[in-house]
Amino acid sequence: MGLELVVSGEPVAAAAEHLARAARAGGHIGLSGGDTPRPAYELAASLQPDWSRVELWWIDDRCVPPEHEHSNYRLVEETLLRRLRVQPAVVHRIRGELSPEEAAALYDAELADVLLDLALMGIGADGHTASLFPHAPELLERERRAVAAEPGMEPFLPRVTMTIPFLAESALMVYLVTGADKEEAAGRAFGEPNADTPASLVRGRRTVAIIDREAAGA
Repeated sequence: MGLELVVSGEPVAAAAEHLARAARAGGHIGLSGGDTPRPAYELAASLQPDWSRVELWWIDDRCVPPEHEHSNYRLVEETLLRRLRVQPAVVHRIRGELSPEEAAALYDAELADVLLDLALMGIGADGHTASLFPHAPELLERERRAVAAEPGMEPFLPRVTMTIPFLAESALMVYLVTGADKEEAAGRAFGEPNADTPASLVRGRRTVAIIDREAAGA
């Protein structure tokens, strides 16, 4: 579970290349929400407009309907799916319109026997990744692949998230981290593992962290 740190002047392009490469290869791809990956999704759609060999998953989502403004599904639909010439073979949406426990149970069952070929991750200013927040009980989960999670930041909505042991089996985990406001969190995330910074606990079989100069303090 090695970690490769890449300080890039074009982090969005680098992340988009990973996405496009994975789409060409086919397999299971997990995507995250937030503002940071938006342009990477848009660029990936232009680099590789055919995702027919992909089964698409969400690393986490808020428990809201898919058309809701805070839905990670909606974000990916607007920035990636609508721009593709050929859609993914299967789109595995978290059923955010259901209760958190029901949505998590369905997603956990759907993830059985699945290994992600690529997981695109982000980091919050508090050091969280996915919907795994500092010192949350979800950090201790070792059996399930997806669980309900309490909100750890605004918007304060319940969530469903993939778990640490499931994410650890990802063939390639790519972190995309940009902005000076992430400098302190990035320093902790790629240092010693600590429950204060959940991103420090989440690694794939291979992990690449793409960081812009501001987040790297360079």
